[in-house]
Amino acid sequence: MKKLLTVLLACAMLLGLAACGGDNGGQQANNGGGTDGEKKETLVMATNAEFPPYEYWENNAIVGIDAEVAAAIADKLGMELRIDDMAFDSTLVALQSGQADIVMAGMTVTPDRQENVNFSEPYAEGHQVIIVTEDSEIASSDDLAGKKIGVQQNTTGDIYTTDDFGDEAIQRFNRGADAVMALSNGSVQAVVIDLEPAKAFVAANEGLKILETEYATEEYAIAINKNDTELLDKVNAALQELKDDGTLQQIVDRYIPAE
Repeated sequence: MKKLLTVLLACAMLLGLAACGGDNGGQQANNGGGTDGEKKETLVMATNAEFPPYEYWENNAIVGIDAEVAAAIADKLGMELRIDDMAFDSTLVALQSGQADIVMAGMTVTPDRQENVNFSEPYAEGHQVIIVTEDSEIASSDDLAGKKIGVQQNTTGDIYTTDDFGDEAIQRFNRGADAVMALSNGSVQAVVIDLEPAKAFVAANEGLKILETEYATEEYAIAINKNDTELLDKVNAALQELKDDGTLQQIVDRYIPAE
């Protein structure tokens, strides 16, 4: 596997936060407190840190592309970042209930999601792929008919495959890693998931491969509450600055080196 840059996002001791709460053991991560004792406003990011290289746990901190981009945006806004780790299908609930300001979780823009939240300008491109066992007869998405397909619940992989093959063909899991484990033990015949975490899962599990034919291409963006158009404008402006000065591409390249 490629060597990943470790970026420490420690819990904000200056704010007196004890080790944090959330769905995965109640843990959070921050990009640090203000300078010279200055207390900064907090930007709360909801995520599911089971999605390498966009967000994952390493050395007791949440790291990855989304974590770094969010930290860079918070810095542009003069804010302190806090990352709350939770189940993927809880992230938009946290956003709509006011428990989070933004969601970055390899979140794909879809019409259904746009009805409930606003999205920033896209910051990355995602690719849905198919993982199978090395001895599988499945060679493309056409061969998935009649097969049991594993997906992470409420992701676009779940949405696309349900539309294409029907609910009865889909087995849903809370984590992508659980879907891959089900593939390894024969409970499902394929897993549809985003390319970058698929690479990590295949590298960590012998006997699996990614089909060359992609299932779908999509765009990742930052979800923001419908009522907070001011934050949407600020985030878009910060994103544009990070694109213009090359920071965004540098972050992506550190985690996904050009082949």
